[in-house]
Amino acid sequence: MTETDLIALAKRYLKEQYGEDTLAMSVTRSGVTDGTGVLAADCTVRAGGEPSDWSKRFTFTQGRITDMSARRR
Repeated sequence: MTETDLIALAKRYLKEQYGEDTLAMSVTRSGVTDGTGVLAADCTVRAGGEPSDWSKRFTFTQGRITDMSARRR
């Protein structure tokens, strides 16, 4: 999986799980190898209202996101 693939999966996850539209995503750390690991990113998202800025960590297991944590920036 390329970093582009991981970003696409993260954006889809945010939309499907939280209804968030990703306006911008910048990877801050990519530790995913063979589909498993953590991808950290700074994101600007919108969920119905005003855009908001977040730092998010996506945990990947065998090519799927299995957990996510977020901290408002």
